[in-house]
Amino acid sequence: MSTPVPDPHDPLDDPLARERAHLAASRAALRAMREDVEALDIQDVAANWVNAQVLSRQIDERIKALADLSDTPLFFGRLDYLHAPGAERAEGAGGERFYIGRRHVHDADGDPMVIDWRAPVSQPFYRASKKNPMDVGLRRRFGYTGGDLTAYEDEHLSDPAEAAATSKLLQQEIERPRVGPMRDIVATIQPEQDEIVRSGLSGTVCVQGGPGTGKTAVGLHRVAYLLYAHRERLARTGTLVIGPNRSFLHYIEQVLPALGELTVRQATVDDLVAHVEVRGTDEAAAAIVKGDARMAEVLRRALYAHVTPPTEPVVVVRGSRRWRIPAYELEEIVAELLARDIRYGAAREALPQRIAHAVLVRMEQAGEAPDDRVQDAVARNSAVKGAVKAIWPAVDPAKLVLRLLSDAEFLAEHAAGILDEDEQKTILWTRPARSVKSAKWSAADAVLIDEAADLIQRTHSLGHVVLDEAQDLSPMQYRAVGRRCTTGSATVLGDLAQGTTPWATRSWAEALAHLGKPEGAVEELTAGFRVPTDVIAYASRLLPHIAPGLTPVASVRENPGFFEVRTATGAADVVDACALLLRNEGSTGLIAADARIPELAEALTAAGISYLAPGEETTRETRLTLVPASLAKGLEYDYVVLDEPRAVVDGEPDERTGLRRLYVALTRAVSGLIVTHAAPLPPQLAE
Repeated sequence: MSTPVPDPHDPLDDPLARERAHLAASRAALRAMREDVEALDIQDVAANWVNAQVLSRQIDERIKALADLSDTPLFFGRLDYLHAPGAERAEGAGGERFYIGRRHVHDADGDPMVIDWRAPVSQPFYRASKKNPMDVGLRRRFGYTGGDLTAYEDEHLSDPAEAAATSKLLQQEIERPRVGPMRDIVATIQPEQDEIVRSGLSGTVCVQGGPGTGKTAVGLHRVAYLLYAHRERLARTGTLVIGPNRSFLHYIEQVLPALGELTVRQATVDDLVAHVEVRGTDEAAAAIVKGDARMAEVLRRALYAHVTPPTEPVVVVRGSRRWRIPAYELEEIVAELLARDIRYGAAREALPQRIAHAVLVRMEQAGEAPDDRVQDAVARNSAVKGAVKAIWPAVDPAKLVLRLLSDAEFLAEHAAGILDEDEQKTILWTRPARSVKSAKWSAADAVLIDEAADLIQRTHSLGHVVLDEAQDLSPMQYRAVGRRCTTGSATVLGDLAQGTTPWATRSWAEALAHLGKPEGAVEELTAGFRVPTDVIAYASRLLPHIAPGLTPVASVRENPGFFEVRTATGAADVVDACALLLRNEGSTGLIAADARIPELAEALTAAGISYLAPGEETTRETRLTLVPASLAKGLEYDYVVLDEPRAVVDGEPDERTGLRRLYVALTRAVSGLIVTHAAPLPPQLAE
């Protein structure tokens, strides 16, 4: 493999100049595609105003998708095939050349100038090797500086010596300093990542990946690929990306738009279950019980306890006739509905129709010929409505949960044999709320209400859901997510070693079962592309204590990165470490225990160093982010200063959770890490 080629003096014989010319022509073609869409006249196309609005919105989205981002290379690679498709490798048959980029671009004649990275013809760019060249003679990678094409690198897959070499441009792209939000990795996707990205829509995939293995990027690129391969289906059913918090979602929100995908919704689990305003918090013990999957059965019992067996007949008066349905027949109808696997609300809606049908049978036996309109009228009869209200009353999900958490007798009745007495006492409110609005609901309570709501009325299912940082979800939260993809599939992303909640996931098999996808395949990413060798090796000292048996991440970076452990006497030393790292290009994060954030913020301000909060976008002028350890998960910075590891551990309710929080904080650095401490380091970090 050659090294990046400099710009020669003679542009006429310069391959780099020809590639730049192709880039310029491709940008012009993309601009023409955009102008063609902008020039569309839909005045005489739409049948009505509604259709016109829908079409106009689709055109606006198409225009946005065709945007040419100046700092985002239009293509990053080239494939020269040895043979033409269908040529059966005939002697002398010339192959085709394809430029691989973030989206498809064609010229005025419709001929492709850039091929979408998701197209089948692009797959060898990621998977071809000397052992399996996939009919690729040449793979070319391009290097960019500030959006300008400045270098290229060739790999002749038919030459074993070149094919075995390491791509310098690929390594540079992986290790390139970052400022701003997360970017796409289409130019650097590795074969094992590509297999996950291109796996089918019908299957659920769970990706276990340590820090820096690219699991989040893989999940986002999988969404982009599925939207490309199954666009019509997913346009109907919808897609959703779920992250742990708003800061994380803000960090990743530009990845899909950069790939031309604008229709993917992003949310947190709290957003999904926002039936009530969350104003309270739970003690860890209460949150663990409320998040336990056993609560689903408690809720189901409490809900169906509202169904009362009928004891009186229903008498329907129509004109001069009275039609009587005895209690035993009503009981049979109720028993049949209870035996069916349908929601409480759907059964309640079916009950008046079943009673009305029984009345119509008697009408027909008496010689009448009632039709569907008569059945609907009988179903609306006051006697039938009264019976339904008494037998199968409407239930509000929030009021149901309110009663469970407020009424000790009601909870004991329906939790018998499921929760023991101590567990019941743990979740009961000490001061019962008088109404749904006045209650100080916790996040775990909102999940219970969502479960109850689904028992009453089926939750709408999407075509595909991506769940990131999944290791921190409770079983009930998994169920809440699973309800959103009962008829679709999911991509679950996480790292068992980074579970920092008391109810953190113990195994992916258990998580997939709670999600309702027990057949999901579990894939493991162990190659670290972002975290330097010295940093990941230091952090991995914690693995035997937080996730025994988990395979440590092996860094594949050539650059070992910068790593140092310093003794600090005060906040001023921490600020000095930040100032040192800010001399480098890229972003810097100062991560500390939540309780130490105010002191460090004051010290930074006193030193005249401006800083951002997590989720705020870094700029060339302000490249330091002050990060509470509780919000560090999923974020990355070129350089990190980690303040007081002991304080990070002590800030959690138990040591294992604290060590996991520390593991997360230690692995946020892409290029360098300085650990500062005045207190002794946790013994688990010792050699």
